Amino acid sequence: MLSSKIKYCDVEFGKCNKDLLEEVISYGISLGADFVEIFLENTENSNIIAEDDCITSVSPSFGKGGGIRIFKDKRDGFVCTNDLTKKGLMRSVSQAIEMLDISDKKNKELFRGINELKDYSASKKNWIEEIPTINEISEKLIQSTSLLNKNKIIVRKGSYSRNWQEVIIASSDGTYATDIRLHQTVGLNVIASDAQHRSNGSRRFGSSGMPNEFRFWDHEKAANEVYESSMNMLYADYVEAGQMPVVLANKFGGVIFHEACGHLLETTQIERGTTPFKDKLHQKIAHESVTAIDEGISTGSFGSLSVDDEGMEPEKSILIKDGVLKKFISDRAGELRTGHKRTGSGRRQNYSFAAASRMRNTYIAKGEYSKEELINSISDGLYCKSMGGGSVGATGQFNFAVEEGYIIKNGKLTKPVKGATLIGEAKEVMPKISMCGNDLELAPGFCGSISGSVNVTVGQPHIKVDSITVGGR
Repeated sequence: MLSSKIKYCDVEFGKCNKDLLEEVISYGISLGADFVEIFLENTENSNIIAEDDCITSVSPSFGKGGGIRIFKDKRDGFVCTNDLTKKGLMRSVSQAIEMLDISDKKNKELFRGINELKDYSASKKNWIEEIPTINEISEKLIQSTSLLNKNKIIVRKGSYSRNWQEVIIASSDGTYATDIRLHQTVGLNVIASDAQHRSNGSRRFGSSGMPNEFRFWDHEKAANEVYESSMNMLYADYVEAGQMPVVLANKFGGVIFHEACGHLLETTQIERGTTPFKDKLHQKIAHESVTAIDEGISTGSFGSLSVDDEGMEPEKSILIKDGVLKKFISDRAGELRTGHKRTGSGRRQNYSFAAASRMRNTYIAKGEYSKEELINSISDGLYCKSMGGGSVGATGQFNFAVEEGYIIKNGKLTKPVKGATLIGEAKEVMPKISMCGNDLELAPGFCGSISGSVNVTVGQPHIKVDSITVGGR
């Protein structure tokens, strides 16, 4: 049996830990580190699943830990720990130093202490008390799946996920900040079947920093959208493969830009040498109709944040302006190794990952055309109303399934089609986005990369791609 006298945590979340953090950072500097960063985290998460008319899973989880990152020249070492005592944090610093085999104890600059606390959590301390209860969530999920209990629907599923996170960030450049983050997401999925025919439909909704948002979720509208999508596609014919113009819908249609191009504009890709845009700064990489943005400041959006995981406030970054590459998405390591200035984009899934350059709310800006004008401009093509899963290669090759698609004939939407996939490469497709609609919308999602899975927003208005390979039968 563990002794009640054993101490596991000297860190006090919600209180000032300045003396402790300065002592740990000073220790790392004394061992020869050029830079020391501490990221401490306290989390409370919940996941709830409803299948048909029953709650089948309620999964709460709690976590607490810290990540220590040190730099020497352009090299870095990272260690994570659940031991948040002073001794445990000091041990992690020593281990990070050993990873880099630092023998030179000379430092470029002396550590002069951390700054006064920047408290981004002051107005957020009651969020955990304001969020819906398990009973509220369960009742609404069952209401939602019950609305989907209709003819030909054989699988009905609803899910809710909540992540509440309290963080403390301190580093040897003086950074000292604390924040509370809250993300909630809810989704509906169905499978429809009739003899040899089968289809599915799904929708997901999410927000950040809005504890009451779930209570206002229009579950009836969401259920109707999912049902209609599955019915529209149930008896759809298979699309014929070929090269053709397409119109991609707004909101989640932006996942292709996020995956195929957005990742190539992160400095982690420059460090790896895997982006074709490495030497294209201030050069044209897309059609002049394309302006693309990455930012973390839109209120309530799933990728928004008050401060990133390296202690920097987010900014609005115009990545592409009128087709010209203007900026890369950068974190601390990216700035050190590539020279591209930080953009408040250092993000991580939790304390067990080192921060890396990651997207936040990433979208193609709205243009001047209506959805109807885009469709009317095409004689023979494809309208992609809803996108499904896909895969992306290291240098931007992509393959995405179209969950709900329709043939465009003589400027009009005609029959629904299934089995379509969009196949291409970022550097080839970006110059072919010739028209952008005026109906920009964003959609929540999760993005996996070198620093784990993080909350992001994808988005765009309706866009027209002049020519792309459509896979089918």
